[in-house]
Amino acid sequence: MADRILVFYGSYRRDRQGIRLADYCVRQLAERGAEVELIDAKTLDLPMLDRMYKEYPKGEAPEALETLAVKIRGADAFLFVVGEYNWSVQPGLKNLTDHFLEEWFWRPAAIASYSAGRLGGVRSALAWRDILGEMGMVVISSTIAVGPIKDALDEGGTPVGDAGKALERQFPRFADDLAWWTAAARAQRERAEPPY
Repeated sequence: MADRILVFYGSYRRDRQGIRLADYCVRQLAERGAEVELIDAKTLDLPMLDRMYKEYPKGEAPEALETLAVKIRGADAFLFVVGEYNWSVQPGLKNLTDHFLEEWFWRPAAIASYSAGRLGGVRSALAWRDILGEMGMVVISSTIAVGPIKDALDEGGTPVGDAGKALERQFPRFADDLAWWTAAARAQRERAEPPY
């Protein structure tokens, strides 16, 4: 059975460059045999959080939330492609994730960060580790940090230059780590109901 992985991306900027990394991750995971879908916060354009999905009476949540809740519950794992805004997280992606809680539980998550600078968004990735852990996900230890993003991937998401070569070297181990935890979590869910 193919791993069902949702790749989340959260920039709303007009000239966003992180989509290159999101597209790269989707392609690489698909080539490894996963069933992958990109969830783009800008495309979904959820309202600023007023009411979480679970706070709507059954059947009354907006269609976008209902559809996304089904996808999240049906996924085996998540990959978050995170940009760094002022040493912290992107508001668009944070807003999307905050609409849900129990839907995230008991699945592994991976973080691929990026920035326009040489640190590759690592400060955002550090913040996301705590956020995703609090939301019930097991965050894998392997990470990807790409920066400067414009020097690593071209507009089509193809690796270029030394930064692109580094990404290509890092990605297999990163994906192997996510696949291992995905298989472990799936096996445990089949063996026993989650404790809550």
